[in-house]
Amino acid sequence: MKQRLLAIALLLILPCMHAAAQEEGIGGFKGLSIDSVSTKKSKFEINNYSSIGINFGTTFSRMMFNPSVSQTWLHNPFYISLMYTKHLKLFDFIPYFGFQIGFAYGHEGYKFKENKETGYFHHIEGAESAKFDVVEMPVMTYFHVDFSHFKLEASAGPYVGYRRSITRIGDDVPDTLRRNFAHYDLRWEFGIEGGAGFAIMMDPFEFHVNALVRYSMSTIYTPDSSNSQYNQYYYRFAYPLDVNITAGIHYQLTRRTGRTRRQLRQEAREIVLSGWTIEDENATSQDRE
Repeated sequence: MKQRLLAIALLLILPCMHAAAQEEGIGGFKGLSIDSVSTKKSKFEINNYSSIGINFGTTFSRMMFNPSVSQTWLHNPFYISLMYTKHLKLFDFIPYFGFQIGFAYGHEGYKFKENKETGYFHHIEGAESAKFDVVEMPVMTYFHVDFSHFKLEASAGPYVGYRRSITRIGDDVPDTLRRNFAHYDLRWEFGIEGGAGFAIMMDPFEFHVNALVRYSMSTIYTPDSSNSQYNQYYYRFAYPLDVNITAGIHYQLTRRTGRTRRQLRQEAREIVLSGWTIEDENATSQDRE
């Protein structure tokens, strides 16, 4: 009989305890009740993080000649770049933008082939092909779409460069010009470049694969420098056009997702300040009493 009375009493008391817990909260703190605990998964969100990386690749080069000449792609097997990337939210909530800046070492060049219509084999100073070593500094706008372990990316922007050296290939090249610039050759250059690719994300490392097209807006020689008869009818120029295929590894300097150190410090500061406020209010109420 006593056991039945005890069970009935517990059944009557439990709803009252649950209501009190909702009102007062767990441990006497409002807003911390069992019913207030959220079990939803946190939303995937990209921070304004930064990364630095190194890329290796290969280059395929040709020139935009005037007058037009028959040519093919020249393969230069070595390309390297060091890039800093900063991811920024547009209007502080659209996480698809950023910028890139860095340095690169690569090549430009040309390679002529026989014109099937005329049988003529073009050359410049006796060279059937030539290769330029180039250093450059690109500054590009960066676009990206992120997933948990994958990212699509694209970039575009201007660059400035300097042609460090030249190698001319051909039996009729003068020895004085085989590895030297002529007085009419132009060494400083500028242009635009852009490309697209993807990255595999293994935070804090990123593995990137990209294709990059680079177009120089600086001709390789002074337009009116040739003694050729073509200069009587054509404005002579040659603008480099290059395609770089690269693969690289990047390291995240700050957190890509989740709360950053700055956010954690800010939250800790707010908790401390709110704790001081509660203590001050309690002390004030006690003084009043």
